[in-house]
Amino acid sequence: MCRRLDPAALPFATTAEVDSLTGTVGQPRAVEALQFGLGIHTPGYNLFVTGTPGSGRVTAVLDHLGRWSAQLAVPSDWVYVNNFQNASQPAAIALPPGRGTEFAADMDSFIETVRRDLDRAFESDAYQQHRREQIAEINEQRQGLRRELDAFAAERGFALQATPFGVAVVPMKDGQPLSPEDLEHLPGDRRAALERAGTEIQEHLQVHAHQLRLLEKEATEKLADLDRSVVMAAVAPQVAGLREKYSEQEAVLAHLSSLELDIPHHLAALRRREHPDDDGSAELIQELRPSDDGARYRVNVLVDNHALQAAPVVVERNPTYYNLFGRVEYHSKFGSLVTDFSHIRPGSLHRANGGVLVLEAIDVLRNPFTWEALKRALRSAEVAVENLTEQLVLVPTPTLRPEPIPLDVKVVMVGAPALYRLLQAVDEDIRELFKVRADFAPDMDWDPQHVLDYAAFISRRVREVGLIHFDRGAVARVVEWGARLRDHRGKLSTRLLDISDLVDEASYWAAAGGHPVVAAEDVDQAVARRRYRSNLIEERVRELIQERVLVVETAGERVGCVNGLSVIDLGDHRFGQPTRISARVSPGPGTLQSVEREINLSGPIHSKGFLILSGYLAGQYAQRWPLALRASITFEQAYDEVDGDSASSAELYALLSALSGIPIRQGIAVTGSIDQRGAVQAVGGVNEKIEGFFAVCEAQGLTGDQGVLIPAANQANLMLSANVVEAVARHDFHVWTVSTVDEGLELLTGVASGERVEGEFAVGTVHRAVEDQLRTYAEALRAYGSQTDGQGSSPSA
Repeated sequence: MCRRLDPAALPFATTAEVDSLTGTVGQPRAVEALQFGLGIHTPGYNLFVTGTPGSGRVTAVLDHLGRWSAQLAVPSDWVYVNNFQNASQPAAIALPPGRGTEFAADMDSFIETVRRDLDRAFESDAYQQHRREQIAEINEQRQGLRRELDAFAAERGFALQATPFGVAVVPMKDGQPLSPEDLEHLPGDRRAALERAGTEIQEHLQVHAHQLRLLEKEATEKLADLDRSVVMAAVAPQVAGLREKYSEQEAVLAHLSSLELDIPHHLAALRRREHPDDDGSAELIQELRPSDDGARYRVNVLVDNHALQAAPVVVERNPTYYNLFGRVEYHSKFGSLVTDFSHIRPGSLHRANGGVLVLEAIDVLRNPFTWEALKRALRSAEVAVENLTEQLVLVPTPTLRPEPIPLDVKVVMVGAPALYRLLQAVDEDIRELFKVRADFAPDMDWDPQHVLDYAAFISRRVREVGLIHFDRGAVARVVEWGARLRDHRGKLSTRLLDISDLVDEASYWAAAGGHPVVAAEDVDQAVARRRYRSNLIEERVRELIQERVLVVETAGERVGCVNGLSVIDLGDHRFGQPTRISARVSPGPGTLQSVEREINLSGPIHSKGFLILSGYLAGQYAQRWPLALRASITFEQAYDEVDGDSASSAELYALLSALSGIPIRQGIAVTGSIDQRGAVQAVGGVNEKIEGFFAVCEAQGLTGDQGVLIPAANQANLMLSANVVEAVARHDFHVWTVSTVDEGLELLTGVASGERVEGEFAVGTVHRAVEDQLRTYAEALRAYGSQTDGQGSSPSA
């Protein structure tokens, strides 16, 4: 009834002598899948890791990824730079590891050096003298044009006057302008001559204005050429140095060429102040305009891998859209939100590029847009930074569209098996993009090697957390508890989270007791105290049974009534609970009725198990006459939904008892499902069921006749608690295994079940009594039908 591990078989005294476990334990299938998925480089061979939570999935994955990534080279750094031809599409540049920040620092130094050299050049006496000469020459040409225009006007008796609205042409006489009244008194031919001269001057004035504009343009170009020559003299040596340093980086060289062409046209990005001979308006504008501090030519380091020694392994705990794919940030400027390439921020995919990205599948699916965007990135083999607003707004708005970065990453999704199956059913892309499944088993064989692996795991946990070491007896008890977690004495649980919790708690109780090492009794106490913290509801149910609020009989005999067993799962605690199952029968049209099914308190599996009873009855008893039966079966005092087929054998026993009139021993509880031929099949939770009924019997008084009847196929699942094992050893309690309904009938009733001999069951057997009762029902119904037909054909009709 329980497999024990002899501590003397362990080759150590305490876990202090045991090396810590590396990796995981008992997962050869999953380990092989991980090795295959990480080793193959064909697109689409990403991994989906499945298994129950706490089975060490993530720990094992990270352990393998750490060893695998150590064999790979550190991937490139990635930077974004300004695209001088199209600022809305920043350019991405890949650089060897560590050179991204170096390039950014070099560009910062370049900007500072150029700004310093420009300040010196523009403030130099030679430049100022040359600029003054240029301006003086321009002013002289401007004044010469004005003198020529004034002379042209004076020859025709006019003068030019500057007004707020432009240049006015004024007629003159004796050096004085003519008033409108004077013009009125002039002879007609004189006025006509003045008008013709004025028109001629206006035409000449337009020609002069055009010449002046050309002169201004020429002057501006000359000054710009002067400034450009100064800028190129300052920039060229610095650019040449950068070209030499990054001579092997073609993308950097192309960027430097574009930069060299762009700087002369954007001097404001590098100059600290305007020309000293400009008017004050330029200085005011400079004060109001926020300085970009040369940001146009700086470098935005997106991914910096200089600190890595191997390919990156990135675990994203919060896989929101922006955390995975990056974002473009905005800042406020004069009441508007603006951005540029320096505000591009990376996501986990950027940081994992060239390595591995680990994600929890359920978290990815919970975040809007993330799953579809991830599939799109894997399918296209590139990651693009796109804000969600671009996908949600109805009207497109101007924004950045950074150049996508080539993506070379292994994505490892971790999720429950049910979630993987759901994705397989509803999303065809899962087969294309996640072709490798690494399935972590919930258990492993109980063999000597895995026992030693358990000890190694305990040793690792003790050293990681700083616990007290375990002696061999305590290790043996943890191994036994691992088998109990799987309800199988040939298997050990691989839910290492549960094992580590037990190790932590056992160490606590050992320390509380002042023990130098953790002993078996400390492990037992940890298990007992954990159960006590969670079994309040179980105790309340036991009290209700003891007070006979819930009626469960553990002695005597009753017809048509048997104790069934169910398992109540509270999440952190499971316990078995006995429930009375009763049956009532009468003549009828061959219907079996489950009260729970009729009122929708029956789950689908229970309904299936109940319908199997009809098949059994038809095959066993209805070969020579129809089933003239109406039966009602119910779980007494059960008010929640009933599901599962583990009570189908108990329901059948109650029904056969009601039909035969042979009582059932109430000291025996029953669990097991049946097939249509009467074979008893395995069920779950046998340990909890046995222990639950034992607790009720113990509270009401053990008689030595009580016990539990379980399927023979469940014998390997027995890992019962010590108090049950001891009670069985004293013959105060019993556990029986049966393979067929007939075996169970004989144990429950003490009467032979019976076998057909020449088509008949022997008198005095259960089956003969059932068959006789069914024949009686059939004859009664036939007689009743004949009587009804006779009344229907009477003369009065």
